[in-house]
Amino acid sequence: MRPYILAALLVAGPVRAEQPRVAVFDFTLTNTSGLPSSPEEVARLRRLGEQLRTSLSRHFLVVDTAPVQPELAGVSSIRGCNGCELDLASRLGADQVAYGWVQKVSNLILNLNLVIEDAATGRTLHAGSVDIRGNTDESWQRGLRYLVDERIFRE
Repeated sequence: MRPYILAALLVAGPVRAEQPRVAVFDFTLTNTSGLPSSPEEVARLRRLGEQLRTSLSRHFLVVDTAPVQPELAGVSSIRGCNGCELDLASRLGADQVAYGWVQKVSNLILNLNLVIEDAATGRTLHAGSVDIRGNTDESWQRGLRYLVDERIFRE
């Protein structure tokens, strides 16, 4: 191999395949505790969505879901919209769709759930759940970090 070709290959570095595109929809709250949902929990759901987008950006190109948000205004949970998440993700040009929900059993026991599906087929590619103890910012953040790193993308 000629030296200048070898030098060009070394400078260019390894060739990486293009990352798949994912549409990440916000978390929803399923409150089975009998206690009212608090404004803090609603704010935590929003922050959980941002944390998930940041975490998934290590594996995917995260697409902006803002163009389809008006269509979700009347939907209480994306997981109960009869496959609308697949259509919305496809319209956004995403290969995959991610969504999650938090089940509040009590102020002490909560469950974080995450699903990643193929946008074209609806096939579940990754899914996981983790129980957390404590209804605090820290417990929700740590729970999602564990769910993504240890259950969804354990290497």
